[in-house]
Amino acid sequence: MRMLSGLLLFVLLLSACGGAPASAPAPTSAPASAPTTVSAPTTVSAPTAVPAPTTAPAPTTVPADTSPIIIAWYPNESGAELKDARDALGVVISEALGRPVEHQTTTDYIIAIEAVANNNAHLAFFGAEGYVQARAKNPAVVPLVIPSGADGTVKTAVYYSWLAVQKGQESNYQDGGAFKIDNIQGKRFSFVSNSSTSGFRVPSSNIIKHFSSMDKWKDITSDDLLEGGADNFFTEVQFGGSHQGSAVNLISDKVDVAAFCDTCLSNYVTLAEGTENTPGAIYRVNKDASEPFDKYPDAEFVVISSTPVINAPFVANSSMLTAAEIKKLQDVFTSDAVAMNTKIFATKDITDAGYKALFRKTKDERFLLVEDAFFDPIRAMR
Repeated sequence: MRMLSGLLLFVLLLSACGGAPASAPAPTSAPASAPTTVSAPTTVSAPTAVPAPTTAPAPTTVPADTSPIIIAWYPNESGAELKDARDALGVVISEALGRPVEHQTTTDYIIAIEAVANNNAHLAFFGAEGYVQARAKNPAVVPLVIPSGADGTVKTAVYYSWLAVQKGQESNYQDGGAFKIDNIQGKRFSFVSNSSTSGFRVPSSNIIKHFSSMDKWKDITSDDLLEGGADNFFTEVQFGGSHQGSAVNLISDKVDVAAFCDTCLSNYVTLAEGTENTPGAIYRVNKDASEPFDKYPDAEFVVISSTPVINAPFVANSSMLTAAEIKKLQDVFTSDAVAMNTKIFATKDITDAGYKALFRKTKDERFLLVEDAFFDPIRAMR
């Protein structure tokens, strides 16, 4: 009995301790499907490349202007005998600007003045009066250069306005051996053009200054000198159209007194007696003079009045030429190369050989720059 009770107690204790461990349930199997693959992080696109800065278009190259440069010339410088002299200047201008040159010769002062003032010519060679008139019409017309005097300066940059009479008539214009203009009143008279400086503006100013002190002519104006008539200052008035033409009016006996300048006659006449550019100087037409003097070889005239006049300028239309082009022209015109160019400033040996020059080289002549105000003395005569 005791044995049975002990055995029962042993069995109960063993049950209380759980006996042999129960088999652990098999772990729950992972789902048969493969684990969900975690997608790789979305690849960040490489940064969009910043576009290269837009290259500014190359500046448009303005084609060089190759149109012709037109130079207008007064009738005085338009003759065939001066073609080589005009062409020599044309070469200098063409090389400086890289443009061809065309010479516009004329038969009337006003044609040349209007050509520049109305933008039909780039350059011109005018007297001071012509420049003043063109500038008044168009402020874009500016002085380019003037020829200097013999010493190379502006102080001596003058030429001369003459009043002349035929040889043999000079005593009619003298008083006690001195030349006077009192007796020109009532005579047949020739001007060059009313646009001419030395062929009208200067002589008319001198005439008015001299005669306005007389009661009869105290109110005389330049307009009163333009027409002749029995009651007018002159009995007859002619216009030569050029300095050469006015001189021919005199030596062909169409008039008694004529106005013209020294430089425009230098290719046709020679000093025969006296001192050049002074009253009493006698000039003779060359035997081989070209037109319009070819019909009057050895004809002589006497200067009764001589007045210095500021030199004539080359002028430019600044609305037709750029500032850079005008600067190039001024630089080349005032260069030593041009000053020594004997086709432009002709030496005596060149002219003696027959070359007809626009400008003479006697010493240090050259071209010089001047401002508009340089021509105010001519304005003051108007």
